[in-house]
Amino acid sequence: MLNRQHALVTGCAGFIGSHLCERLIAHGYRVTGVDCFTDFYERSRKEANLIRLSDDPSFDLVELDLAADPLEPLLLGVGEVYHLAGQAGVRGSFGETFSLYSRNNITATQRLLEAATTASSLRSFVYASSSSIYGDATVSPTPEDLPPAPVSPYGMTKVATEQLASVYHRRSELPVVGLRYFTAYGPRQRPDMAFHRFITRALAGEEIAIYGDGRQLRDFTYVGDVVEATVRAGAHGHPGSVYNVGGGTPAELLDVIELLEELLARPISRRFEARAHGDASHTHADCSRASADFGYVPAISLRDGLIAQVASMSESVWQAPSPRPVP
Repeated sequence: MLNRQHALVTGCAGFIGSHLCERLIAHGYRVTGVDCFTDFYERSRKEANLIRLSDDPSFDLVELDLAADPLEPLLLGVGEVYHLAGQAGVRGSFGETFSLYSRNNITATQRLLEAATTASSLRSFVYASSSSIYGDATVSPTPEDLPPAPVSPYGMTKVATEQLASVYHRRSELPVVGLRYFTAYGPRQRPDMAFHRFITRALAGEEIAIYGDGRQLRDFTYVGDVVEATVRAGAHGHPGSVYNVGGGTPAELLDVIELLEELLARPISRRFEARAHGDASHTHADCSRASADFGYVPAISLRDGLIAQVASMSESVWQAPSPRPVP
């Protein structure tokens, strides 16, 4: 029997995945979470992300490798798939470590798509793509129909996952919906990401490293807005489509650091280093397609989002903004 309230979330112990699982369970879902706990960062951090879920009877954690283990049993009775698992990080995708990106982004996605073709109960298959597919976009804000031009191997693997999803949509009518996330931040952000590194070092009174001149523009997107868009895409996204998910107000990195100085009430010492390979100079999402198709409008300002992230990293009591109901 079809059960739309049973969702599969891959990468469930990650930054976005753990928030998504909590949101789905709060809305009455039974969630099967999958994670293989790669060593990209400490397992203990990922386990901490799952603390609120660990004793919830609506949540089942399955530890397996999407690129190697049998996947068909995972799809039994599942109505919605949210595929967020993957090898993250632009800079690490160059050189010999690219094989990890190929395996964990391309091979894992293809195997999950193939397994999903056996799931008669499936109504939607939402997968995470990235603004990295655009590279140094020639149009700003950037619409989804701009041809991909990634400047990193990581971005290329995300183009490949989109193409794979398109193949399975055309061949098997799989109800795939792609989401191009633009620089997510907030509580539980990965330790390799800029805001986490900046806040950690600033709280310790240490110098932060800025790659390039600090004038790079980013469309920072609060994790609550990312989850909101993801849930809405699962309910109302058009199969075969891809959507930008941005924060609505791009900011220069130096301006963000000044805001952090204000929120932390302390100066932040800076060290400038060479611009990193694969980093785009600017990102700015045109989210009009997501707004038109499933009502996505980013609701959390950069200031409010950073307040929440600083509070969570300072071990202070913080209250996540309440999600809006999905129409």
